[in-house]
Amino acid sequence: MSTRQYSSPVRDEASARTRRRILTAASTLFARDGYQGTTMAAIAREAGVSVQSVHLAGPKSALLMAAFEIALAGDEGTHPLSERPAVAAIMELPPAEALPAYVRFLAEANARTAGVHHALYVAAETDETVARLVADLDRRRHADIRRAVDWCAAHGLLRGDADARERTEVLTFLVSPDTYRFFVRQRGWTDAQYERWLGEAIARLVLGGEIA
Repeated sequence: MSTRQYSSPVRDEASARTRRRILTAASTLFARDGYQGTTMAAIAREAGVSVQSVHLAGPKSALLMAAFEIALAGDEGTHPLSERPAVAAIMELPPAEALPAYVRFLAEANARTAGVHHALYVAAETDETVARLVADLDRRRHADIRRAVDWCAAHGLLRGDADARERTEVLTFLVSPDTYRFFVRQRGWTDAQYERWLGEAIARLVLGGEIA
């Protein structure tokens, strides 16, 4: 005799809200205290839920990656950045509007993720599970950035002789949260100053022209 599975929209919505609180709390703590310094009990206290709820949300390594994904673009998962609502909407804009919007998205995303991104890469040095997650993230991130370069090429925005591979590598460096951390967290730039620099650097070094 089969067991019927019942789904309650109210229960599902409550579960989604709880998970969101857990991931938001995890992101805050991982950014502040690092991977090793963040416990499941601490995440539970920060989120205002039980420790059991945190364990049910996944192992600590999975929470670290999910916290980064949520902070990056508002949803979690391994689907391409171009399929996430925030970026998909930008790609539908005319190029003159899309490029500044893309730069703004990147600047704001880096401000949100710089701390948890750093925690990810530090943890990957000693934790094999996190290292595998980071390797996959790097692969997906490189593919996302190549899609951005291809989008620019399809819209006639590229100038100069650099090939798509070189432009992708340069853009990968420019938009890294580590680059944000250097300028803003270490050198004391404002977020507005960083965003302006990022737009100008992409225009010169990737597009080979001027950003609108």
